[in-house]
Amino acid sequence: MKPSNPGVLVGLVVVFALLTWGLLRQFYSMLPTLPWTAIPTTLLLAVGEAYTGWLTRARILRHPGTKPVEPLAVARLAALAKATAYAGAAFGGVFAGFVLRVLDLLDLDKPRQDAFVGGGSFVACVILVCAALFLEHCCRVPGKPSGET
Repeated sequence: MKPSNPGVLVGLVVVFALLTWGLLRQFYSMLPTLPWTAIPTTLLLAVGEAYTGWLTRARILRHPGTKPVEPLAVARLAALAKATAYAGAAFGGVFAGFVLRVLDLLDLDKPRQDAFVGGGSFVACVILVCAALFLEHCCRVPGKPSGET
């Protein structure tokens, strides 16, 4: 499995933001306000992925007091990290699209609330993508020490 390409993730954010912005131009008035619960939920997922990455890396490097890790478990964690990075980028794009749509309506209450919640959710999605990339990095097999051939 190849590492996630940050350029593809940024492209996903841009594409989903533009699609969401375009759709919301037609349907924004029919939607309820964005739920603020997306922010803490996404941040909890990010903390969980970062902590899992930290623990996994310690087990791969066989730090004292850690058990060896099963290779299949590491492969599953890498797949989870890759999927989370792509999903976080897509949802981040959706929230960015919400913010782009309501920028010209900030004098109204509902759009202002959606701007704050959408912006916070976008930041939480960026943190989730960073945590997923960290977990993906932690699942890499360490290379040979520089003294070996």
